[in-house]
This record gives sequence, structure tokens and C-alpha cells, in this order.
Amino acid sequence: MRKANVLLVVVLALVLLASCGPKEKIMEEEPEAPVVTEPEQPPAEPEIPREEVERELVTQEDLQPIYFDFDKYDLRPGDREILNRNSQVLKENPTVKIRIEGNCDERGTVEYNLALGERRARAAMEYLINLGVAAGRISIISYGKERPKYPGHNEGVWSKNRRDDFMIVSQ
Repeated sequence: MRKANVLLVVVLALVLLASCGPKEKIMEEEPEAPVVTEPEQPPAEPEIPREEVERELVTQEDLQPIYFDFDKYDLRPGDREILNRNSQVLKENPTVKIRIEGNCDERGTVEYNLALGERRARAAMEYLINLGVAAGRISIISYGKERPKYPGHNEGVWSKNRRDDFMIVSQ
């Protein structure tokens, strides 16, 4: 037993000596300096001409309606002048898109007035295109007699409801 105890003491001594051996030097690494990068600058915005910055958005009041005689879709001289002014507004604002809404008075059938309203809107559209407004900027729709602007049942009211309205769709 004494031999076993001696052997045990020797083994323990060796284990202790082995654990007390020279330690490896651990080199502390200096942390790398963070890489400083310049923040990316956003691409420069294209320079907008001053007159475009100062120009106000087109309002609905800038585009005037035109009116028609009973059961007609031809453009009257005064309405051509209005269309000339409307085309000038559109030329000065090339991103504006419009919808021409053809309207009629309450007389006549729904089908007849829808067709007449479309002919009225198309007449105005073709006139604007002939003045140089791009066709892709104009759409048309007919409401016939379904959207009267003024209520009533007399010629004074009917003449105001026979019209083309010019609505801004996008700017």
C-alpha cells in the first residue's frame, strides 16, 4: 500500500509540475484602428432652371371650359380663343396631362347625349393637338347629360351645361 501511496504522490507531483510549466506569452493584439470612410454623397440633383422652380403649378382655373350650341359639336370662334389660351398653358407646363369631359344638356336620350358629348370632347382634343399639344397628354370622356353643372329646365341653364371641361389629371 505504501507503494501505491508513493506512486500516487509522484503522479500528483508530476501533474502539478506540468501545470506550472512555462506559460506561453499571449500577445495582445492591438485593435485595428477603424477604417474611416467618407460618407457617400448623394448624387447631385440635376439643376432645375430657375423659371421652372419659380413657376407655379397649374390650377383648374387656368384651364377654361368651352360651350356649344344646341345639338352641335363644332367649335365657335370665341371657344377657339379659349382653346388657344388653354393650349398655351399646356405648352408652358409640358408635364401636365388633362382629361376633356364632354357634357350635354338634359334634352335627348342618354345614348345620344353620350355620343354627342364624346364628339364635343374629341373636337376640342383635335384642336389642341393641331396647336401642338401632344396627344399622349390628353384623354377624353363623355358624361352626356349625366353631370349637369347647373340645375334647371330652361335655355339659360341648358346653354351652360353644353360644355367641355378641362380637368388636370397629373402635373
